[in-house]
Amino acid sequence: MRVRSVLAASAAATALVLTLPASLAIAAPRGAQAAPVPTCREGKVTVEASRTDRPHVIHVRVKNNGDRTCAIDRVPTVTFGDLDGAAQPVPPTGSGPYRIGAGKAAYATVRTIARIDDQDARTVRSVTVAADPSHRGKAFSARSLGARHGVKVYEPVTTWWHATQGRADRALDRAT
Repeated sequence: MRVRSVLAASAAATALVLTLPASLAIAAPRGAQAAPVPTCREGKVTVEASRTDRPHVIHVRVKNNGDRTCAIDRVPTVTFGDLDGAAQPVPPTGSGPYRIGAGKAAYATVRTIARIDDQDARTVRSVTVAADPSHRGKAFSARSLGARHGVKVYEPVTTWWHATQGRADRALDRAT
């Protein structure tokens, strides 16, 4: 009888894990069981965006200020002023978790426009960055990003989160 109870409990636990939202699941190393990691609360992360020496490229950083590892989406949500849509991930991917340790940071690189002289470009006065789609995000003025006359946007792309800014920059270079 005890064996049946243990098997039933194991099956129930497995069923529970399989019904967890994707934001709580984390990819485990091969052969290991995935342990659920909660989504980072917006108040526990700091989001920063800064200009670079490359035209129309923005560096993005998120830091987990909490005391435990948590998860954000593998790609930052980057929106532009009042325009519809967000920067598309390169390489293309769907939503998925990215673990970020307590006190650790993650980095992404955003390209707002491919060609400076693109006639289809729109100009916006702000860029909003969120570490996870469940977060409202933080708005950065065009001026704070070094664009006194606004940020030009057309077919923007963003890298996935990376452990260093250099890796994020290289990922953008490879993908575009």
